[in-house]
Amino acid sequence: MIVRLMGEGQFEVDDEVAKGLNGLDEQAGAAVEQGDEEKLRELLQRMADAVRMNGARVPDEDLTPSEAIVPPDDLSLDEARELFEGEGLIPDLPSAG
Repeated sequence: MIVRLMGEGQFEVDDEVAKGLNGLDEQAGAAVEQGDEEKLRELLQRMADAVRMNGARVPDEDLTPSEAIVPPDDLSLDEARELFEGEGLIPDLPSAG
């Protein structure tokens, strides 16, 4: 999965990392619903750290589209509400048949 860290670039992560990001994404969505900006920022930081530590940087000249986006951790609750409409930031992975 290709994940874009807004303001930093794209990283390729494996399915295990993507699953972890999906779990953090669900928690971040709940934090947005609860209006907990501090928790949201913590979760966005954890998501970005997981991508940086476990992902492989995609060269800037590679124009492969991102499958997921992790916004900066200074995202406001209002901005987050707009981003979290629908699936959230990290799409659910297809179930292995």
